[in-house]
Amino acid sequence: MPDPLPLALTMGEPGGIGPDITILAWRDRRTRRLPAFYCYADPGFLAERAKTLGVDCPIEQVDPSDAADCFARALPVVGLDATVDGEAGSPNPENAAAVIEAIAKAVGDIRSGVAGAIVTNPISKRALYAAGFQHPGHTEFLGTLSAAWTGQPGRPVMMLVGPDLRAVPVTIHIPLRDVAAALNQDLIVETGRIVVRDLRERFAIAAPRLAITGLNPHAGEAGTLGVEERETIGPAVDALRAEGIAATGPHSADALFHEAARARYDAAICMYHDQALIPAKTLSFADTVNVTLGLAFIRTSPDHGTAFDIAGTGKADPSSLAAALRLAAELCSNQSATSNG
Repeated sequence: MPDPLPLALTMGEPGGIGPDITILAWRDRRTRRLPAFYCYADPGFLAERAKTLGVDCPIEQVDPSDAADCFARALPVVGLDATVDGEAGSPNPENAAAVIEAIAKAVGDIRSGVAGAIVTNPISKRALYAAGFQHPGHTEFLGTLSAAWTGQPGRPVMMLVGPDLRAVPVTIHIPLRDVAAALNQDLIVETGRIVVRDLRERFAIAAPRLAITGLNPHAGEAGTLGVEERETIGPAVDALRAEGIAATGPHSADALFHEAARARYDAAICMYHDQALIPAKTLSFADTVNVTLGLAFIRTSPDHGTAFDIAGTGKADPSSLAAALRLAAELCSNQSATSNG
């Protein structure tokens, strides 16, 4: 059996903690049992950040195909054409080209067969927007790259994965007041299908079980606290069951995340961002990973942001990045086994 491919890690926003946790993760690679990875970044910039942090982290500039060979002795870095400049704690729109280049080239490496998956460090959407970035966010850009790869439009789906919970928001970065209008039966059904497919193919769960929340308190209380459960969510659950998917709900969200309830499903599908992310991060903030489903490739990411206030101080915790790297390697292994099985 061939050795697993290394993972392509993007640098994220240079002024944030992405460089910090990359350096710290490599330093702790043995104790955290990390798979081989390489980072798209400016080698000199990373070397300076390591010096700022006081971390012994030799940097070796490599081609992606040579990354695994040097991982034990140095942090493999693939250089960028765009320049990287700036200081820890400050977003800089002039780095936008490098941030975007790192993401696009990492996906290209998966497509060309030199990387197994992409793991992304946090970006600053504000800095990218200031530079003219045309996508709503990281995930949507990855969705565009996936569609260009396959020639098929797709819908990226966010899943928060922790040791005790997998949670998926149907609607993501929209105001809470707009959630009810954004929900519809087709959107919920499509989300359920994507989740089940990826649970089977990448998480090696043969018969995935979905628990689907309601939107309103007490799942609408039979229509007295809201009608979305009766008119939209319930019919979506019925449609998923008609396709042979083990889906239950709509469930009252306030009773879905305790230990006994979590034992009854493999993923919770929630109606809005905080309904999914609050329980996921509460149960395990440090070890929870953001996984994007519905792409032509595997993508994981830490569950936190750029944390400008602690960048360059040595206070950043690399635990979520380490978990994202381990999970990406696990999903690659599962997908390979599934495709060969």
